[in-house]
Amino acid sequence: MKVISIKEQPEYKNEAIKYFQSKWATKGSMMVYEDCISNCITASNPLPQWYLLMDEDKIIGCAGLVTNDFISRMDLYPWVCALYIEGEYRGNSYGSILLDKAKQDAKDNGFSHLYLCTDHIGYYEHYNFVHIGKGYHPWGESSRIYAAKL
Repeated sequence: MKVISIKEQPEYKNEAIKYFQSKWATKGSMMVYEDCISNCITASNPLPQWYLLMDEDKIIGCAGLVTNDFISRMDLYPWVCALYIEGEYRGNSYGSILLDKAKQDAKDNGFSHLYLCTDHIGYYEHYNFVHIGKGYHPWGESSRIYAAKL
C-alpha cells in the first residue's frame, strides 16, 4: 500500500478529483472537491492536503487534511475528512495508513492535535482519537468530534 499526496504528486490531481467526487460529493458539491483539490497544489499553506491510498495502480481509499470539515468548531484544526476505504479492502486497518499520513503531516507542520467529526463510534478510538464533544453542521445536523494528540 502506498499513500499519494496530491500536493506532492500533482499528476494524480484528476484521478483524485474523480475519486473523491464519486465517494463524497452530491450533485451540488462536485465543484467543492474539484476546486479544493486543484488549488491545494499551488497553495503556499500546508493545508489542505488530499491523499489517495493505492494498491499498486488501483485507488482503494482516500482522505483529506483540511482547516475545517463543515463543522461549527472552527477554533479546532486541522481536521481529517473524507476518509474512505473500498469495501473489499475493509477490515485490514488500511484506514490507519491514511490517518497516520495525516497525523504526520499535521505534526510536521507544527500542529499538536488532529481532529475529525463522525457518527462512527468505535472505529477512530482504535487509532488514538478521543471523543471530545459535539459540533454542528451548516445543514442542521450534528456530529461527534474526536481529537488525537500528535
